Amino acid sequence: MLMMTRVEILLVFCMCVMVVQLMPMVVKGKTGNTTVSRSPSSSSSRMPSVVNVGALFTVNSVIGRSVKPAVAAAVDDVNNSPTVLRGVTLNLIQHDTNCSGFLGTIEALQLMENDVVAAIGPQSSGIAHVISHVVNELQVPLLSFGATDPTLSSLQYPYFIRTTQNDYHQMSAITDLVLHFDWKEIIAIFVDDDYGRNGISALGDALANKRARISYKASFTPGASLANVTELLTKVNLMECRVYVVHVNPDTGLNIFHVAKKLGMLTSGYVWVTTDWLPAVLDSSELPDDDTMDLIQGVVSLRQHTTNSVIKKEFIKKWKSKQGNERIQTSSFNSYALYAYDSVWVLAHALDKFLKAGERITFSYDPNIRRTNSTDIQLSSLRVFNEGNKLLEMIRDTRFVGLTGEVKFDEDKNLVHPAYDVINIGGTGVRTVGYWSNHSGLSVDSPESLYGKRMNRSSADQRLYSIIWPGETSDKPRGWVFPNNGKPLRVAVPYRHSYKEVVTKDKSTQGVRGYCIDVFEAAVSLLPYPVPRKYILYGDGRMNPSYNSLVNAVAENKYDAAVGDVTITTNRTRIVDFTQPYMESGLVVVVAVKAAKPTPWAFLKPFTIQMWLVTGGFFLFVGSVVWILEHRLNHEFRGPPSQQVMTIFWFSFSTMFFSHRENTVSTLGRMVLILWLFVVLIINSSYTASLTSILTVQQLTSRIEGIDSLTSSNEPIGVQDGTFAYNYLVRDLQIAESRIRPLRGEEEYANALRLGPKGGGVAAIVDELPYVELFMRYTKCEFRIVGQEFTKSGWGFAFQRDSPLAVDLSTAILQLSENGELQRIHDKWLAAPSCSTQATDVEESSSLSLSNFWGLFLICGVACFISLSIFFGRMLCQYRQFTPDEEEPHEVLEPDSQTRRGRPSRLISFRDFMDFYDKKDAEVKEARRNRREARKEFGEHSGSP
Repeated sequence: MLMMTRVEILLVFCMCVMVVQLMPMVVKGKTGNTTVSRSPSSSSSRMPSVVNVGALFTVNSVIGRSVKPAVAAAVDDVNNSPTVLRGVTLNLIQHDTNCSGFLGTIEALQLMENDVVAAIGPQSSGIAHVISHVVNELQVPLLSFGATDPTLSSLQYPYFIRTTQNDYHQMSAITDLVLHFDWKEIIAIFVDDDYGRNGISALGDALANKRARISYKASFTPGASLANVTELLTKVNLMECRVYVVHVNPDTGLNIFHVAKKLGMLTSGYVWVTTDWLPAVLDSSELPDDDTMDLIQGVVSLRQHTTNSVIKKEFIKKWKSKQGNERIQTSSFNSYALYAYDSVWVLAHALDKFLKAGERITFSYDPNIRRTNSTDIQLSSLRVFNEGNKLLEMIRDTRFVGLTGEVKFDEDKNLVHPAYDVINIGGTGVRTVGYWSNHSGLSVDSPESLYGKRMNRSSADQRLYSIIWPGETSDKPRGWVFPNNGKPLRVAVPYRHSYKEVVTKDKSTQGVRGYCIDVFEAAVSLLPYPVPRKYILYGDGRMNPSYNSLVNAVAENKYDAAVGDVTITTNRTRIVDFTQPYMESGLVVVVAVKAAKPTPWAFLKPFTIQMWLVTGGFFLFVGSVVWILEHRLNHEFRGPPSQQVMTIFWFSFSTMFFSHRENTVSTLGRMVLILWLFVVLIINSSYTASLTSILTVQQLTSRIEGIDSLTSSNEPIGVQDGTFAYNYLVRDLQIAESRIRPLRGEEEYANALRLGPKGGGVAAIVDELPYVELFMRYTKCEFRIVGQEFTKSGWGFAFQRDSPLAVDLSTAILQLSENGELQRIHDKWLAAPSCSTQATDVEESSSLSLSNFWGLFLICGVACFISLSIFFGRMLCQYRQFTPDEEEPHEVLEPDSQTRRGRPSRLISFRDFMDFYDKKDAEVKEARRNRREARKEFGEHSGSP
């Protein structure tokens, strides 16, 4: 990841075009293509003794100083390996790209003159873009350990193999890290080259997928001076966001923190997150100097994750032993050195498989290049690696375990299992606070321990250890502040024509007043930070402003917020963020009412027809039951049939007033009468209460009974101008626009309702309940609400999307609600008199129905049924014991006695049974006593001699 000046970048692309024009692809089988072996013995079937391998990196750089000895060690280990490339020596040819795209291209062309079968490097994404065109033409695989630009994975570069992690995954890790702390905006600070631009572009895409964003892209040119960096960070420091993601080159990245330290941007409240360039700097030295560590206190960074394996430990041991014997320019190694080491082994394994498969290494001249004039870079000496495509396939299929862990490529030629360490710089060292992998996201467990488990990217399972942020605090920074650019929060306030209690213009220094303003000011006072704000009136006060236009103005960044009676609707939430509702609201229907005309049949209204019929039927039923139970015992329930019928009717209905004069003597009759009198008491009380209400409370009537009857009619409807009610009626309820009459406020409401539809007014008003309550207070309950609220919504404060103020103010509004302050503000501005509540509750008195009393009737009916069952059961037993043939047992010789014996004496006749029932109970008892005495006398006579 090197820096290039603008002139060098231009030269690089010019050179690339020249190379493409002078070096067309070799067409196999075309006349003139000569196959030349790389050595005199290449025509034979045995393996070559030496294979040239190239290496491209900037030697004098943070990455280059670690990579150079790592690559040399890897080549040495391969050449000494008893299992890989036995009898074949890798000849390493190194070229220095010198931090320049132009010079890097020249070095790459010179490297290709040596007939290399592959090249390790480069470390710069910008240089990799250019060199990839060269290797495509010459069919030489390019294994890069440091080019992390996501766009290098495209099909445009078939011979480019990335042996390190792709920045696409690194930006996904940063996105998960940012969202883990609930930040929705970041500022990206990056170097303006292929590496920086494409990496930040991937970050922007990843954030957008999670409903977050880059609020500002702060870029600087490669090799920018400290003055340029200072100017850039000064501008950034004036902005609202305090979460910075730094994606720069490791050689100049610390300049960012030098300047940030001077500007006071490494104190409490700031968040600094870097990509893997910072660990590359720190890991290059075993003990970073104190000045460097002091610059980056509290910084969070990502480091390419490598497994802590045995072969890695052996490599570290070998590395340290070389420090004393050889002049190594770095005291430690970074992850790029490990990936460079594994890159050599990737090539070694692929070459071993390639040669064991019987493949040869041959090169051929391109006649088009040979016909070009001689140049200093000797283009005519460049040759195409004929078997490069086969070696490329074997590289892609290579799989082994290296210093970095499992080495295996996916279909996009990227390493599988991308993972990063999340590190936190504090004190004099670096602390690992977690890991990230595309398998499980953020976790405190190492990625290797999770690969065998089920993939889990749930946000609830994302974990990190505690982080020490800048300013030596463990409290999570808010991530934003009000900008230090002298611009207060632009708050739009609707300047209404009506309902000025809600919000309106004021002559005070604040400029506005009302219920909404008091709620907003009270919520802001609970925030733990100051909020400089400026209220800006929206509208002219002669007409109510359009609230949809107000919300759109906030979404278009004309205002930062809208404070007022802004209803939260679905369409509005798609373009702005709302706070927690501070006022519940819903649409209701208001109509003009008139007093109902008195009716002479008002006394029948307390009960429904069904209730009247059932009640009358039960009076007769209970009277009949009592008559049945009392007839044999009570002389007051006996007499001629006509008299008994009148007795039933009289007794039944006299119980309504508890004026019955007949006494009940039977136990069952008394039980039934007691229950019935209780039922009558309840019915009388209910009837009296309902009739009293009907006769004393003024009855108000209207043809409109609610939203259903209103929509089914064709009469005009009034709505408040500027509110969402118009669109709701037209779009959601499909009411014709010709029926809708926009009205400005209380006076126009009252006049339109008084005129009515026939007089040019409206049949009803549809508006939100808070406005209607104020309207009812204004008209002193002249009108009424019919039906129920048919929508449920609320008022909230609108902010631009992803504004952190919306979340903090929502919490403040909940606190106001819990401590009662919200209700106090409501009572101050919107408290309605008692008549308003009464008017809204007055409805046409409904008659009492059977459903109100069926339980009482059921109890009474069951009691009657049980009493009748007991009574007839006892009487049946008496009847079976008392039959006519047993009344005179001594007249056994009478003629008709034979006739009686001709039928069973125990057979029950309904007529006889009714005759028996009609007898008095005393007569039956007397007859049974006489029968027993007669039997006794008859027995005595029949027993005498």
